[in-house]
Amino acid sequence: MTDLAFHLLIFLFAAAFIAGFIDSIAGGGGMVTIPAMLIAGIPPLETLGTNKLQSLFGSGSATLAYARHGHVSLKEQLPMALMSALGSVLGALLATIVPADALKGVLPFLLIAIAIYFGLKPNVGDIERHRRISAFLFTLTFVPLIGFYDGVFGPGTGSFFMLGFVSLAGYGILKATAHTKFLNFGSNLGAFVVFVLHGVVLWKVGLVMGVAQFLGAQVGSRYAMAKGAKIIKPLLVIVSIVLAVRLLADPGHPLRIWLGV
Repeated sequence: MTDLAFHLLIFLFAAAFIAGFIDSIAGGGGMVTIPAMLIAGIPPLETLGTNKLQSLFGSGSATLAYARHGHVSLKEQLPMALMSALGSVLGALLATIVPADALKGVLPFLLIAIAIYFGLKPNVGDIERHRRISAFLFTLTFVPLIGFYDGVFGPGTGSFFMLGFVSLAGYGILKATAHTKFLNFGSNLGAFVVFVLHGVVLWKVGLVMGVAQFLGAQVGSRYAMAKGAKIIKPLLVIVSIVLAVRLLADPGHPLRIWLGV
């Protein structure tokens, strides 16, 4: 497919704006854009490829907004972003042989665990705390692992990066959000290159949605910087739970197939 009706482009533009707003604060924008593209009649593989294109605009926009206000140093964090991109490239290349059903089966419960962690841990705020792992080790292990996951599957990537930055790197939640967006940009870029080489990116749709993602992320990131942990923490919990419920509601989810429901 090469074109969509105008009203479908408007629908996708609105979905991408909402996704950009949510994703810039707590991640999870893909749970809005991917279903929207499937509803619009875009085939699954083209949906994944095009989603990476428009996601670049959202994560890039949020990254620039946070960097302008001093919440992330792009130069200092470039090695992490490159490792995230490398992991994503490997994930996208190996997607056909990785057991996606296993990921689909366990992911909702990981997201619920993240929601419980951020929801019940009282000292998660904007203040930085003790680092449990060196920056070097964090960059070489955790970052490419989550990047790899983003290339293979994707949903919840922002939540996993947030969990790592807060629980392992000791970042405050606003700083963690800012750094998550930069690493998410890297993982989006890595997977996007692979999808472009396979010819499954719908450029017109992706660019239209990209503009909306850019605008939504600008609004969302400014709101997050104004409110800090007061808005990021509850939204992260809500997004993680909603994404988990949405995955479990899929009739093709391995748990539902196993239970016969």
